[in-house]
Amino acid sequence: MLKVIQVLWPSFLVAGVAEVIFFTVINPQELYLFGAPVHFSGVATYSIGFFAFWLVCAASSLSTLFFQRTSGEINRMEA
Repeated sequence: MLKVIQVLWPSFLVAGVAEVIFFTVINPQELYLFGAPVHFSGVATYSIGFFAFWLVCAASSLSTLFFQRTSGEINRMEA
C-alpha cells in the first residue's frame, strides 16, 4: 500500500499543477482531437485533462520506483 501512495499522491499533486498551467494557456473550447474540434463541456475537458496528466505523472513516479529497486529485490534474493 505504501508503494501505491508513493506513486499516486505526488503524481496527483503534479497533475493538478500541470493542469492549471496547461489550461491557463489553452482554452478548452478551442482544442482539436485528430483534426476535429472537441465538443465536450468545459468541466468534462478539465476532468479528462486532469486524469490524462495524472496518468502521465503516475507513470513517471512508477518508473522512479522501478529504477530504485535493489539488486536483492530484482533477483528476489531472500535473507
